[in-house]
Amino acid sequence: VSRILRSNETSREVQARSLRAFDTNQLPSNNPMEDRLIVARCLLTTGHMFGVFDGHGGHNLAELLSHRLLDYIALSILPPALLKEYLEKNKRTHLVQVVHAIDSLTDQQTEVHFDSLNAFARNLLASASTPFSMQDALHRAFVQLDNDISREIIEQKLPNGSQYAVMGSCACVVHIDGTHLHVASTGDCKAVLGILSDDATWLSKAVSVEHNTDNINELRRVLSEHPASESNSVVKQDRLLGQLAPLRAFGDFNYKWEASRIRELLVPQFGTYVLPAHYMTPPYLTAQPEVMHHHLTPRDKFMVLASDGLWEQMQPHKVVRLVGQHMSGKQTLDLLRLPRPLMKLGDVYDLLHIRHQGLAQKPSDANAATHLIRNALGRTEYGIEHGKLAAMLALPQEVVRSFRDDMSIAVIYFDSEFLRLSPAG
Repeated sequence: VSRILRSNETSREVQARSLRAFDTNQLPSNNPMEDRLIVARCLLTTGHMFGVFDGHGGHNLAELLSHRLLDYIALSILPPALLKEYLEKNKRTHLVQVVHAIDSLTDQQTEVHFDSLNAFARNLLASASTPFSMQDALHRAFVQLDNDISREIIEQKLPNGSQYAVMGSCACVVHIDGTHLHVASTGDCKAVLGILSDDATWLSKAVSVEHNTDNINELRRVLSEHPASESNSVVKQDRLLGQLAPLRAFGDFNYKWEASRIRELLVPQFGTYVLPAHYMTPPYLTAQPEVMHHHLTPRDKFMVLASDGLWEQMQPHKVVRLVGQHMSGKQTLDLLRLPRPLMKLGDVYDLLHIRHQGLAQKPSDANAATHLIRNALGRTEYGIEHGKLAAMLALPQEVVRSFRDDMSIAVIYFDSEFLRLSPAG
């Protein structure tokens, strides 16, 4: 069981300003898995990015997005001088260095990507006179990539493009630069902060918004964009046009294109069902993200970024408490290291006391993402039940999706010492 749980896990020390380390893991339900997870460092600016992509209708679009969106974001946040330099060098090179991913683009996909990326760079430079806003930059990157993929399919530049047209993907991307944390989310992936309060209890804070029918503001937005005559058909049975669960997503162009284009490009290959019923005033779907900003403080200890496969199994406050307890217990797996030289004896005593308390919470897994998956699938009111966990992992392919979805999790640890010395703001 542990071998299965740990087969995709990875742990990295980063030590880049506010970012200390991260743990990731993925457990498939679909075969092939439709989730993608990527970690990357911006090459021309100082930020790091983490992305989770939850595909539906297949894995290909989530895979494509995971290797393209971070370049679009990195480009959109470049100052005009660096943007100009990037264009003048005319290098067809990525703007991020991938730290962790499970696959890569094909050569043909890479060529198409750089054609569109360079066109985006020229457009950004032409509009560089407007004041910079991180929120606008993230909005623009998400929407531009979705528009570019749509155009690449229509112009038959993307190999097997029509397949991508009927696939979709949610996306949640975290950008960390010093004390600034930005989260851009489209769909139902989620990011949650783990905060240690003054009385040493763990608090959870959502730093993303889910776009589904549980979100009343999102439901109102969707209904407001279409005539009142469609109010009974736009959202039916908690799904967009009675079919799609997320109310925002990349791809799914059979919810975005004009009906005539769907009939021309998609119906011959996929049949008439590809055109949803009551399809009167498209687009019904957008890739526009909601962006949240958080100023990191020393109390912010970690963040959990995950696809809805985790959140369907466990509430955010339980996730945060489990990771917090794991942090305490994990200390006992390593040799004691003092966080800084010349510590006072009283501070060393406090450190040893915390470490002693952690012995009671010593975890089975050194990786916090694995620890979360183990608890999500195997926890009962009496603790982890091995039989339940083994049964959840052994479900046959034809029924597994009814019990659990793909899970992709990144646990991102912040450097409290860096944040303690950073000015408040």
